[in-house]
Amino acid sequence: MTEEPSRSPDLDTGADPGQGLWQACAEQLAQDLPEQQFNTWIKPLVAQVAPDFSKVTLLVANRFKLDWIRAQYAGRITALLEGLYGQPVTLELALAQRETVARTVVRPAAPQPAAPSETPIGATPSDEPTAVPFRSRLNPALTFETLVEGTANRMARSAAMHVAGSPGHLYNPLFIYGGVGLGKTHLVHAVGNRLLQDKPDAKVLYIHAEQFVSDVVKAYQRRTFDEFKAHYHSLDLLLIDDVQFFANKDRTQEEFFNAFEALLAKKSHIVMTSDTYPKGLANIHERLVSRFDSGLTVTIEPPELEMRVAILINKARAESAEMPEEVAFFVAKNVRSNVRELEGALRKILAYSRFNQKEVSIQLAREALRDLLSIQNRQISVENIQKTVADYYKIKVADMYSKKRPASIARPRQIAMYLAKELTQKSLPEIGELFGGRDHTTVLHAVRKIAAERQQLTELNQQLHVLEQTLKG
Repeated sequence: MTEEPSRSPDLDTGADPGQGLWQACAEQLAQDLPEQQFNTWIKPLVAQVAPDFSKVTLLVANRFKLDWIRAQYAGRITALLEGLYGQPVTLELALAQRETVARTVVRPAAPQPAAPSETPIGATPSDEPTAVPFRSRLNPALTFETLVEGTANRMARSAAMHVAGSPGHLYNPLFIYGGVGLGKTHLVHAVGNRLLQDKPDAKVLYIHAEQFVSDVVKAYQRRTFDEFKAHYHSLDLLLIDDVQFFANKDRTQEEFFNAFEALLAKKSHIVMTSDTYPKGLANIHERLVSRFDSGLTVTIEPPELEMRVAILINKARAESAEMPEEVAFFVAKNVRSNVRELEGALRKILAYSRFNQKEVSIQLAREALRDLLSIQNRQISVENIQKTVADYYKIKVADMYSKKRPASIARPRQIAMYLAKELTQKSLPEIGELFGGRDHTTVLHAVRKIAAERQQLTELNQQLHVLEQTLKG
């Protein structure tokens, strides 16, 4: 008799195990992807899972979304499904019948206007039985009050609050850049929510750059560019995430340039985010880059230790749980890169605590995060940092230990010491020993010097960002 393939126990709970498989996959994607990407492309999908889990069909609302999901996400989704199930899984994408989506997607009780991805911009009155209020797409939970402030985001937060209080004046446009999961999206939502709190009739729109691309494609297909322009050019505040997605999309860049000029001419405000500073954007028209750089550009850094601790404690309370301070410090010291990873670690700890009916402690956190800690301990070592930095700055690894002091060697050595302090659990004396037996005060000087200059020098900050991402894999 053929033995049935083993199934993860997590997939066999509930009335519909197949939906459990897709739900587990979606939850992992929610952790891996930026929030707006997940909400735009993954969350609306309806899954049909074969009884033996061998095939998963995802129903997609339209052809454009189907092609985009196939190109951008199908490989990752297949790998996740097979990892969760432990056996090969065939993934298919199919267009959903509107009735199917209506039956399976839960809608809010209160009437809501259709999303731009479903209703053409500028639809005629006959398309809607009654007029609907302007849809801002803002998340009301993302406010200045719920954003933990620290050195890493203080300047960006201050600029954003100024924009929310006096839109259309200084800092227009406001360009916020930084790595994934550092709070850029939270900050732009906070601007929109504060403005609507003060001026409820303001036309505010939050949108991810991918959705703007989608709207341009639809306007092109339907020949509705007049309605498209009327929609975007009428805004009082445009909040747009991840403008690096405009790269290599000439028609999108042209339409965004037109919208940009129209909004600034009527003293509307534009707030943008990106993963790099304006002049670091690749394959974006120069005239658009110059507009991005014409207002105020601010960065959000990875959160410092105390800020990470405060974020963990606040997020735990929001989940109606208490995280002891010593546990928060343990997690914060081991999860350093961004807020999203902190939130993921917190979810794992709380779920592990509830499942095992144990109080949150350092030992429990160590058990819940053992995979993460194992990966970190294996991948990031002082030796790995020294080699990566030496390769990046084109010096010899031996120069990290030598007594040579020319700037071309001393500078990369200081950067490597800074990264060793940031990315490993080594003490200052231990780091000094690994850099040719140097005193801990030498390491401390290097760490403080690079940390201070990172706040002031855009080029250095970008180099450190590249090195950190390389080391974290």
